[in-house]
Amino acid sequence: MNTDGQNMYHLAERLFPICRSITGNGVRDTLDILKSIYVNMNIYEVATGTKVFDWTVPKEWNIYDAYIANAKGEKIIDFKQQNLHVVGYSLPVDKKVSLNELKTIIYTQSDQPDVIPYVTSYYKERYGFCMSENQKQSLVEDEYHIFIDSKLKDGNLTYGEIIIPGETKEEVFLSTYICHPSMANNELSGPVVAIHLAKWLASLEKRRYTYRIIFIPETIGSITYLSRNLDYLKQNVIAGFNLSCVGDNRTFSYVESRYGNTLADKVAKNILKYYYPDYKTYTFLQRGSDERQYNAPGVDLPLCAICRSKYGEYPEYHTSKDDMTLISPDGLQGAYEVYQECIMGLEYNDKYKINCLCEPQLGKRGLYPTISQKDTYNEVRTMTDFIAYADGSNDLFDISNIIGVPVKKIISVVDKLIQNNLIMKV
Repeated sequence: MNTDGQNMYHLAERLFPICRSITGNGVRDTLDILKSIYVNMNIYEVATGTKVFDWTVPKEWNIYDAYIANAKGEKIIDFKQQNLHVVGYSLPVDKKVSLNELKTIIYTQSDQPDVIPYVTSYYKERYGFCMSENQKQSLVEDEYHIFIDSKLKDGNLTYGEIIIPGETKEEVFLSTYICHPSMANNELSGPVVAIHLAKWLASLEKRRYTYRIIFIPETIGSITYLSRNLDYLKQNVIAGFNLSCVGDNRTFSYVESRYGNTLADKVAKNILKYYYPDYKTYTFLQRGSDERQYNAPGVDLPLCAICRSKYGEYPEYHTSKDDMTLISPDGLQGAYEVYQECIMGLEYNDKYKINCLCEPQLGKRGLYPTISQKDTYNEVRTMTDFIAYADGSNDLFDISNIIGVPVKKIISVVDKLIQNNLIMKV
């Protein structure tokens, strides 16, 4: 049993009950727990009303309780039992209503009658409740007490940032979001994988690149972050990934950058080809998360997304069925390993050139078996194939694609050839 996958799953269990939104104490509580896993996280607050490009940081929303009760005082839905029962950013309300009036403020997912949908109203003030279509149809004529104890007022948008220095200022950028209530794959898988990647990166003996990992509310958070850091990011980020929906074990998915031609795209396609050959590819026209902002014209960061079941493409998405049974330690572990391989590939990625003409004499350097026959030659075939294409025009991923060997198997070859002064970086 892999302890990393188990630890990520247990962290998701701990975070699952928290009612998060794009602002508020649910975000702060989530960041506090993540910071307990990786203490060198900085947490920032951006005030309501702050102009961020074409947007404005909204009011802060917090919710404490909510329910619908029948005339007998029996709660037919209870926010404290299921936080998806309340429309996100609902205004406070405390009044009695008829069945007809109640139905006007109830939201369901009619094509999935047994689920509670996730519904928000961030930028238009209203209140509302969510329940299954089956429950809505079972409601009877009665007087209902609707109650929401919430506050919408000037406050802050909160986000977390981790910067792990490397040997250069060039950066690899990882972004994930912390703005949804109790949904496991859509919400919690990204942050738990990202925080464990931070721990792993910090443990490496050396890092070529600096790593920037941010935990933000989706859309308004990425816009806010870019408004504060865009010039620096454009100068220094060489590749980036948006971590979203990385917890189930059904498949892997890749969402292209705007033109699908960045270094991040190249890395994602190469790593997934060997790790999970049946992965699904989605063009930028099928985007939906913060890659929208990072690839926007004028922003143009070299960023794509690697998911498991992609947001919007699995039936439990944005419903109460996206619970802890949908994700698994194995699913989280798989995504964690893919991102590790992407990062290590980037760390080693260069154009390499052989230092001698014709094939080098590997035997005198202890790199070739002393007995030459078919089986022993296969052991060094990766090395000789790598050398054959180390002409200064191909980078690590190009050679991997040409010779049909995963980057993680080529890295040890690169180390041996460099140690023996047989190749140089161009």
